[in-house]
Amino acid sequence: MVVSVEAGITLEALQEELGKSGQFLPLDPFGSPGHTIGGLLATGWTGPLRLRYGSPRDFLIGIRVALPDGRLASAGGRVVKNVSGYDLMKLHYGALGTTGVIVAASFKVFPKALHDVTVESKHESMAEAWVAAEQVLDMPMAPAAVELFSSGRVLARFLGSPDATRRMVADLGWTAADASVWQEHSTAAPARWARIAAPRHQLRSILDRLEADEQWWASPGTGIANWAVAGSAEDVRAVRAAAVAAGGSLLLMAGPAEFRREAGAWGTPPATLHLMRRLRSAFDPNQVINPGRFVV
Repeated sequence: MVVSVEAGITLEALQEELGKSGQFLPLDPFGSPGHTIGGLLATGWTGPLRLRYGSPRDFLIGIRVALPDGRLASAGGRVVKNVSGYDLMKLHYGALGTTGVIVAASFKVFPKALHDVTVESKHESMAEAWVAAEQVLDMPMAPAAVELFSSGRVLARFLGSPDATRRMVADLGWTAADASVWQEHSTAAPARWARIAAPRHQLRSILDRLEADEQWWASPGTGIANWAVAGSAEDVRAVRAAAVAAGGSLLLMAGPAEFRREAGAWGTPPATLHLMRRLRSAFDPNQVINPGRFVV
């Protein structure tokens, strides 16, 4: 099934409507509730379910954008099989509105699982917690989400048939957790917050650089971690250097303006910056939309 919506609808309202037909959109972004569909697409924001379903760009099939001159442009369509022409949906996805304002979108939606079960394990040491996370990621039935916390807690979510999910839970031997833990987790939004992305096998080495009392949570299966920054701008630059050396990145998601300027919200611009600027100029030569909002 597919759904087409205007960009101002909130994710919660859309999920409620889809739920009436036994469907859902696999999005569980942090900083919830209240995200609009347009905002989620413009930021490329995701949550733990990215492990199984990927990011919205993987199930986005159509988009409508208001260009700086007021014209409306469309890309993709309202059917799943649509591959003709340039894929401009991916250009606007994650561009923070710098090439146009997303006003409508169409998605492929997914049926709700027959069985949805969450389990957890708690560990005294982070070494044990990392081993537990890898254990659940290697299960014969892949989990839909796995989250590792700096406290040593590991959450795992399985979606599928009752028999298959019960078998995985039994084999793991972890403690059952209430499904509401995911809703609680989705509200996480520290006042000073950085997002670390790296090849998944390198993520642990980056997080090991943080002090023992630092708070963070990670999706070890996708190589993404979120860090509640308690230190200085110099600390941010040091962790960013480690992430870049590992082939990843660190972006400041939230924080006071002065702190963002000192630490650098984006870090070192990519080698493709000149191409990004040319694209921005082609769509918005006068930089009318969101000037200064993105790295370009």
